Amino acid sequence: MIVVFAMAAALWGLGALMKMPRTARLYMIGLLYVGVLFIQIALPVGHPLRMATGESAALWILLGVFAAVAVLYGKVVKRLKDRAVAKEKGEAAPVQRSASFSASELERYARHIVLREIGGPGQKALRDAKVLVIGAGGLGAPALQYLAAAGVGNIGVIDDDVVENANLQRQVIHRDKDIGMPKVFSAQAAMLAQNPHVEVRPYHRRLAEDVAEKLVSEYDLVLDGTDNFETRYLANRAAVAMGKPLISGALSQWEGQISVFDPASGTPCYQCIFPEAPAAGLAPSCAEVGVIGPLPGVIGSMMAVEAIKLITGAGQALKGEMLIYDALWGETRKIGLKPRDDCPICGAASVKTAAAR
Repeated sequence: MIVVFAMAAALWGLGALMKMPRTARLYMIGLLYVGVLFIQIALPVGHPLRMATGESAALWILLGVFAAVAVLYGKVVKRLKDRAVAKEKGEAAPVQRSASFSASELERYARHIVLREIGGPGQKALRDAKVLVIGAGGLGAPALQYLAAAGVGNIGVIDDDVVENANLQRQVIHRDKDIGMPKVFSAQAAMLAQNPHVEVRPYHRRLAEDVAEKLVSEYDLVLDGTDNFETRYLANRAAVAMGKPLISGALSQWEGQISVFDPASGTPCYQCIFPEAPAAGLAPSCAEVGVIGPLPGVIGSMMAVEAIKLITGAGQALKGEMLIYDALWGETRKIGLKPRDDCPICGAASVKTAAAR
């Protein structure tokens, strides 16, 4: 057995000298263990190789069980520690604000304040606004960054996912060191590092029917950056029920689209335009068909612009219109959108039903 332990130590040391990742070195030792176990089981009693590696397979099996238990214990401890850190980050004290802007804030938002369409009142409206962003992925990442940078005072973000290596090609709010961390806490850290004057409320969970309306009611408007129709329809139902504008973005491969749905002001809701989810296979995910990295940044930033326009009253929001951006050919186009009387969410029939309750 001493020979095997010496070989394991040599492999670990060689891996360290070559600056191999810890995981790769553990894999090498694991392969050594499998080889030794094979020798103990396959070769006859008394064989020189078997004698040199401990003589008994039972001893190596027992050692393997102990190692597996130790690794499992380490993973459980790490997960509990990560949850504790995440909870601590999620319970940060609310930002204390004075009635007027500080000198630092005035300097920070100076380019907004000199804009005729925003000015001081518009910037104050941004500071007083509450915006909920559903999803901290491709679309949510740039939207969250720009909302925080713009000085939106209260930003909620709900997502049940964790940061993965494959996200980092486009979800630029997250960093390599954030892999494995819940996206809402990674995004919160980045936003507060960008602008400590804002308050970020992370909800590490999936948007569900039992909380959707209550959560949406706490905010002035909603940005939907999700990637599945089930959550999109739920966000739309909650926004319509609470009378809140819904800014919706979507993308695939080289093309993105954005619109503002606000039936309370006479425009269609999301389900007016997309009455039913497409059949399986007709709307594949980005993981299946791919997406060019900067495209979520373009559409997500547009979503943040629409939010700022709605909050400050600047310009004309994309209500009753859908803007489509083709990144491959550098083209944009708009199409008009109209409400449907038979829409089960915002149509005439649904309004009568809701009034009768």
